[in-house]
Amino acid sequence: MSVRPPLPQAAAALLACPSCAAPLSADEGQGALRCSAGHSFDRARQGHVTLLPPGHRPPSGDSAQMVADRMSFLAAGHYAGISAALGDVVLTGEGTAPSTLLDLGGGTGQHLAAVLDRAPAATGVVLDSSPYAARRAARAHPRAMAVVADTWARLPVRDGALDRVLVVFAPRNGPEIARVLRPDGRLVVVTPAQDHLAEIVGPLGLLRVDPDKGERLSASLEPHLRPVRTTAHRQTLLLDHAAVAILVGMGPHARHLTADGLAASLGRLPRSVEVTISVDVASYRRVP
Repeated sequence: MSVRPPLPQAAAALLACPSCAAPLSADEGQGALRCSAGHSFDRARQGHVTLLPPGHRPPSGDSAQMVADRMSFLAAGHYAGISAALGDVVLTGEGTAPSTLLDLGGGTGQHLAAVLDRAPAATGVVLDSSPYAARRAARAHPRAMAVVADTWARLPVRDGALDRVLVVFAPRNGPEIARVLRPDGRLVVVTPAQDHLAEIVGPLGLLRVDPDKGERLSASLEPHLRPVRTTAHRQTLLLDHAAVAILVGMGPHARHLTADGLAASLGRLPRSVEVTISVDVASYRRVP
């Protein structure tokens, strides 16, 4: 029988009712979150909470298989360098150390967990549209809470509650990010660079990074947030065919390839493949 982890009260205190935007708090048994207007949201037995207005459905999120692949790939430490680079930007800079974090589109919560390991006084929320990911994220870290919500709608988070918002390979909702950040808070975004996974994009028929991605990112954020700085993280992984297949399966490429087609393409690659990991880590502040 699955036992739900204790509810991190400091994380629950960051949340707002998706129906009326009033603050949420946990009931005595920690089985639900409630607001003063009487709206109630039950915790799933796996530990996460779904915060959607009545009748609202979030966009389709990652499938169970995509989530399983992500768990496997990240557990092997292949993206530990990205987590470290993310943490460096989140935890450094002007002002006091952050104590409240939101991982927006945070999937299974591993990146947030790595940051929280370096910030013993901080608490965080992982928000994702995939219930499969939220089930995993609910157990990612004892100071993190997992929420299923629509990242493109009003976020179920209190106004000005967060020191940092993290976005790793996920969509950015500029107006809502600005609303939930404190005046001196920061957004930290990890995006793939042009040479990310360069060695396997062509041979496997993967989606290519849009050359205008940086401009589109700025356009979506800068009316509400201004750029502070961008740093680059680059490393090379040596992966066997199984690891490459899992890497492909955990991302959007999985929706565009068949298993047979991927297996055939992998068969034409060397047994061990050098794969470039190349991302940009950009930070933003709220526009006054």
